[in-house]
Amino acid sequence: MSENLVSGVLPILALRGMTVFPDQTVHFDVGRMKSIKALEVAMKGDQNVLLVPQKDIVEDDPALSGLYPIGTVAKVKQVLKNQGDNLRVLVTGLCRAKIVELGLSEPYLSGSVEALPEMEAADNARNQALCREANALYGIYCELAEHPAQTVQLRMLSSKNPGFIADSIAQNSGIDYAEKAKLLCQMNPVRRLEATLRLLHREVEMLHLEADIQQKTHANIDQGQKEYFLREQMRVIREELGEEDEMAEFNEYREKIQALHLPKESEDKLLKDVDRLKKQTFGSAETSVLRNYLDTVLELPWNIKTKERVDVAQAAKVLNKDHYGMEKVKERILETIAVRQMAPELPCQILCLVGPPGVGKTSIAYSIAHSLNRKMARISLGGVNDEADIRGHRKTYVGAMPGRILSAMIQAGSNNPLLLLDEIDKMGSDHRGDPSAALLEVLDSEQNKTYRDHYLEIPYDLSDVMFITTANTLDTVPRPLLDRMEIIQLNSYTDEEKLMIAKEHLVPKQLSRHGLKKSQLKISDDAIREITACYTRESGVRNLERCIAQICRKADMQLVGEEAPRQIKVNGGNLEAFLGVRKFLPDRIPSNNEIGLVTGLAWTSVGGETLEVEVNVMKGTGKLELTGNLGDVMKESAHAALSYIRANSDKLGIEPDFYKTKDIHVHFPEGAVPKDGPSAGVTVCTAMVSALTGTPVRRDIAMTGEISIRGRVMMIGGLKEKTMAALRHGVSTVIIPYDNLRDLEEIDQTVRNSLNFVTAKTVDTVLDTALVRQPDIVTAMLADIPEKVKTKTRKPSIRQ
Repeated sequence: MSENLVSGVLPILALRGMTVFPDQTVHFDVGRMKSIKALEVAMKGDQNVLLVPQKDIVEDDPALSGLYPIGTVAKVKQVLKNQGDNLRVLVTGLCRAKIVELGLSEPYLSGSVEALPEMEAADNARNQALCREANALYGIYCELAEHPAQTVQLRMLSSKNPGFIADSIAQNSGIDYAEKAKLLCQMNPVRRLEATLRLLHREVEMLHLEADIQQKTHANIDQGQKEYFLREQMRVIREELGEEDEMAEFNEYREKIQALHLPKESEDKLLKDVDRLKKQTFGSAETSVLRNYLDTVLELPWNIKTKERVDVAQAAKVLNKDHYGMEKVKERILETIAVRQMAPELPCQILCLVGPPGVGKTSIAYSIAHSLNRKMARISLGGVNDEADIRGHRKTYVGAMPGRILSAMIQAGSNNPLLLLDEIDKMGSDHRGDPSAALLEVLDSEQNKTYRDHYLEIPYDLSDVMFITTANTLDTVPRPLLDRMEIIQLNSYTDEEKLMIAKEHLVPKQLSRHGLKKSQLKISDDAIREITACYTRESGVRNLERCIAQICRKADMQLVGEEAPRQIKVNGGNLEAFLGVRKFLPDRIPSNNEIGLVTGLAWTSVGGETLEVEVNVMKGTGKLELTGNLGDVMKESAHAALSYIRANSDKLGIEPDFYKTKDIHVHFPEGAVPKDGPSAGVTVCTAMVSALTGTPVRRDIAMTGEISIRGRVMMIGGLKEKTMAALRHGVSTVIIPYDNLRDLEEIDQTVRNSLNFVTAKTVDTVLDTALVRQPDIVTAMLADIPEKVKTKTRKPSIRQ
């Protein structure tokens, strides 16, 4: 090709990331202000400019030392304004040139430029062979790169100049920018072509490798996975280069699993899952499932234990500090701890704490965990009606997670915690399974060594876990589950126990919470007794604590007011100023002995209650009416009482045909409250006999007991709560079944000393004690009543 040698003073434009060769037409963008100024000067003159590649493409304002020694003199063919301040420039290279002397550096680069003539190449066979090889290899390159360059190839084929062919290949190929700058500086055309061929061979090899990589990648990716193409391409590239895959995460999983020293079956299963994870394609749904599964397994405390402190004396100290009273409960818990101290290899006993709300079941469990130095986690089972809540979901389901047992183990952080299964009596069951059945394995010391959660799929040892369950009643707990637990009954607090609990625990706690000092607020014993009698009426102390908190809030309001008192005293007289009007009026027994009105005793989940039974007898056709929201068992008790009365009407002094000529209406007041149970049988019978005979019933007496149709008085439950209710009601005598005589030992000493107890084997004893008969009848009946006997532990008599 003919040369256009241009020398003289020219504007200089530094090129970043590109090179322009002689006899090549190229367009590029210009954005630097110095480059724009240089173009403006060139356009005002002969449109020639020196294009010199810079060594560091990051440098924004290169000096002369930052430029390659040789550049290309080019003629500016076209300048177009691009978006912003950028310019799109079309230039044609004229000749190689070097900067002799730098004239200006601001506001643009310019200097004295000397053109470098192209060296002549010999027209011999070797040079011709080089040109042919270059043309052929460039054709292969264009085919592999899918680069349309027909015009360039035609110009190269029509030329026998090695320098021109080398410059054309370098300008129109993907050779590295730095290598192109070196080719521009090479003045020998033959050597330049040889170097270009070496670089082009490398480019062709890279294109072949890319084609192979793309072919392998497309074989592994279907139509719906095109978005993963780039990552698959990177993976195949690493394989082709012989580099090791990034195995850090998988190796970490393997090391953690092996460090657990699990049984071989479990370890092999987990390692197999790690291998499956390794084979997954990036972003697949199975990848996240496996990763979450392995993370959950490794979070479990397989070999983490807390050192257990089995010390009966220390445990007794903690229990006495945290809880007042409940001596038998504490004694039973200390016995369990003593067994652990003497035989630590035995599995932990599973305790079930049963009692009304608010008596301290959950807090006792926390105290046990504290005394044994075990970590604790609480699982609330109230309202759980899905078996998967206990055992977990299989990990194939979306959003699967382990059950509550293993989740609690992760929360506790040790494999020998104390797990509190709260409200075990309030679980339900439906079409999704029975959670109580899932607990059978958990609470069986022979089976929970290899407990299997649906999500975990490998056995987990729960034998070192101490389980404590709580319930308000055992009626709804399935028998197989109940058989696995040892029952510890927590009874209602007496009024004296509530007084001591309030003074020793509740009042100091609420004073601290409300920022009060003992000297600022004084709550008298009378006020606390008044709260328990007229504001709470509960088995536990939760509402009592709320009332104390309400008093503290009122006290805070007074102390921050303008006329703040130095001390606030709360007593029975000013209690309504803090708590409002009394919610419950004191129980009052009837002022007179009445006919057909009897006080019975009932047990509820929140303690004992008195239950009045009213009977009216009217002329009619023998109809028995039962009202008061009664259950089936209580209705059957009323019919049993009526059968007894009909069978013994002569002895009772009742007309034999009363069941034909009289209608009997039995009513239990507070009709909105559901009532059920057999223990009101003797109460109904006494009220019926009183109404049918017109005999009054003693107003100071209460009774409880189940009745048979032959007049036997049978055993009942909840005697402690019922007797406490009788004491609150103000009665002096309580009739109980003879078979409950042994239960008097469990009753609080204060209650025993305040009441007279009469034990009855038959209804005759109940009627003789409760009915106020005429004097002549009473005298006759006294012969059949045994003398009063005394118990070993109390002064009041127990009459049988």
